[in-house]
Amino acid sequence: MTDPHIGQEHISKSYDAELARLIEEILRMGKIAADQLASASEAVEERNSELAARVVERDGTLDAIEHDVSHDVLRLLALRQPIARDLREVLAALRIAADIERIGDYAANVAKRGIALNQAAPVPSAAALPRLAQVAGEMLEDVLTAYRNRDSAAAHEVWERDEQLDTLYTALFRELLTYMMEDPRNITPCAHLLFMAKNIERIGDHATNIAENVYFLVHGETLVEARRKGDLTSAMTKP
Repeated sequence: MTDPHIGQEHISKSYDAELARLIEEILRMGKIAADQLASASEAVEERNSELAARVVERDGTLDAIEHDVSHDVLRLLALRQPIARDLREVLAALRIAADIERIGDYAANVAKRGIALNQAAPVPSAAALPRLAQVAGEMLEDVLTAYRNRDSAAAHEVWERDEQLDTLYTALFRELLTYMMEDPRNITPCAHLLFMAKNIERIGDHATNIAENVYFLVHGETLVEARRKGDLTSAMTKP
């Protein structure tokens, strides 16, 4: 007669292996997204349209992985019927994968705008964009490390840094408006930069979403604090 405990142990090990594979896929997604953002920023800084085009081409890789992750999550829910902490693990994986996929989309958008921007003369304020991308990239890398380590304190620290990114975005927004008002010839390139900066600011928002999901994964409850926002652009009427 087969010992039922042995069968249960086998099921548990199988589930743990599937969950570990799922987490590694999400971390691989995150690495690709971080590389995409760094490459898009480099392409803008160096006015390298070929590099920007490669970033756009690679966006499909993240879409494909996110599709596979969604499929794996649904299969785990259907076959394993996880509860409590295990259910939080699976749901967090689904949400985080979606956030990473959107980060990849925003990085590709930056690259597309970079190609268009290269058709115009250089704009001095374009030099501020890589700094914005650096902060967003650091937030993404740090929150992925927090997810790997199940470190809610580190995730909360990333969550707090979103305000810094918003403040940098607001400063760049003001600067770009000034250039546009000073010379109408700056309107087109500055408009591209505005969209690029907003895409990077949104990357920070998605990194913050991931931080909130890590906190929920660890504690089983959502952050009760309201997000502190440094993006004041919606209230602006002049630079």
